[in-house]
Amino acid sequence: MTAASRQRTQDEPAFVLHSLPFRETSLILDVFSRSHGRLAIVARGARRPRSSLRGLLLGFQPLLLSWFGKGEVRTLHSAEWQGGQPYLQGTALMCGFYLNELLVNLLVRDDPHEQLFDYYRATLQRLANQSDHAGTLRCFEKHLLQELGYALELDREAESGQAVNPELCYRYAVDRGVLLDEGVNPSGTRIIGKTLLDMAKDEYADPVTAQQSKHLMRALLNHHLGGKVLHTRELIKDFQKL
Repeated sequence: MTAASRQRTQDEPAFVLHSLPFRETSLILDVFSRSHGRLAIVARGARRPRSSLRGLLLGFQPLLLSWFGKGEVRTLHSAEWQGGQPYLQGTALMCGFYLNELLVNLLVRDDPHEQLFDYYRATLQRLANQSDHAGTLRCFEKHLLQELGYALELDREAESGQAVNPELCYRYAVDRGVLLDEGVNPSGTRIIGKTLLDMAKDEYADPVTAQQSKHLMRALLNHHLGGKVLHTRELIKDFQKL
């Protein structure tokens, strides 16, 4: 077995998160793969008019990618479209760009997240086929934080361990969790108990839950993003107040 063959990955399920032109005819792809996590791959000649890759390396479409190399940027060997994913349009498309921007900014390279990959694929299906885009985003945001080791404890108070009461008011502190809102030196995002319990069950039909969960997830993500601005979030907010 040659060194090159040992470094080759064959037919890996993957999605393109982002792409940039590279030199005159190539692309640099930011890829989310199932078994290898997020990585950079150069697709040589992909922009040539007669390239078999032209029009294939699209976002939100399931692919089987083969590549070689072990450096910071691998080299694409082949790509095969898998199908089965409807094309995203309108608000769903912008939501998809938002998911991709979250993954690019929060996932480190070469760190596999197989369950997150499967959840991302299911989320794209949900965006294409269902109308509750805001609820879909909240579910993905919560699942993403859980996969990264920041699981949200939503149904119990952080200090007492008591079950959250749907009738009471709380605050969610990033570094502590759910705290009873007693009005003394308040910190964290104010939120009612019913919203916390709805979020724990991934239920966002209630308008109050939808609004408060959006503010809470934005605060949590802003903390973990460390000041990075998500441009697609601003576009979605302006477009439909998600």
